[in-house]
Parts: sequence; structure tokens; C-alpha cells
Amino acid sequence: MQFTKYENIFILLNVIIGINALLVLCWFVLKALYHPELFRGIDVNLKFVEETIKIPQKLEINELIEERFLDTQIAAQITFLKTYMLEKEPYLEPSLTIQELASQLKMPTRELSILINHHINQHFFDFVNEYRIQKAMKILKNADQKKLTILEILYQVGFNSKSSFNTYFKKYTNLTPTDFRNT
Repeated sequence: MQFTKYENIFILLNVIIGINALLVLCWFVLKALYHPELFRGIDVNLKFVEETIKIPQKLEINELIEERFLDTQIAAQITFLKTYMLEKEPYLEPSLTIQELASQLKMPTRELSILINHHINQHFFDFVNEYRIQKAMKILKNADQKKLTILEILYQVGFNSKSSFNTYFKKYTNLTPTDFRNT
């Protein structure tokens, strides 16, 4: 029984689509084999963020002890991160990324991201820019550095543009850099 007079065209189209799908699949496999660095750093043992961060619920005594241990461990990591930021000042590098900071801290990028996003409750760039603004405030308060222009200061503390510097400065202090210097 024939459904249409174009049955041969449908068969030909099915063959062409099948061959194209096979070619695309082969291309992906060859790409993976010849460029294994594309898959480097992928950890099959990674957990979902929801599994990593404990959600408060009714806990038993052993679970409470474990949770307190995790809380002190997280507090120690936060202290280490903040101390590192203050002492080594990696935020002065304008092109600082979360991967570079994690590498400097010898910490997995994902763990650092969870630490900043979920335990400090900031985005990475807000976290870094807060340190940059604090450094800029110290420079602006310093009477010996009155000769420095705002543009020189923003480059010195790691910003790339005046508009982003002014935006973050105003967000953090409710003043523009010039107003802050004058007060």
C-alpha cells in the first residue's frame, strides 16, 4: 500500500539525514580524541551545589556535630580567603578571574565559587571590587597622595574603567570618589 507518490524521496531524505547524523557523531568523537584538553579539569565526582550546601532541617546529634565541624571549616576558609586578599592583594590585578584566584589559593574553582556566592553572599566581582574600593578609599584619605588623580588611583587599585570604578565606589560609599576625597 502506497501512502504517497513521493515515497522514494522520503527514503532518500532518511538516508541523507542518517548519514549526516553519523558524520556529526564521528566529528564529535574525533574532536574528543584529538583534543583531550577540552575535557581536562572535569571531575566526575562533582556534587550538585544543593548537595554541597547543607539545608537546615531537623538533625540528630551526630549530624549536628558534623554540621558544626563543617561550619568551623567554612569559617576557617573564609578567614583564610580574606586574610589572603588583604596580605597578597591579588585584586590589584585588573584581569583577575576566579580561576586565577583559586589557583593562587590552591583551592578548586568550584569550591571558591561556592564559598564566595553562598557563604559570603556575594558575586565574585562584587567581592573583589569591595577590596579595590577599600584600597582606593585608603589612597584617597592619605594626604601624601593628594597629587594622584582619580584616574591614576582607579588603575592603581585594579579597575579598568572610570565608569565601573565610579559605579562601584558610589555603591559602596554612597559618594563619588571626588566627593569622598573632599570630605
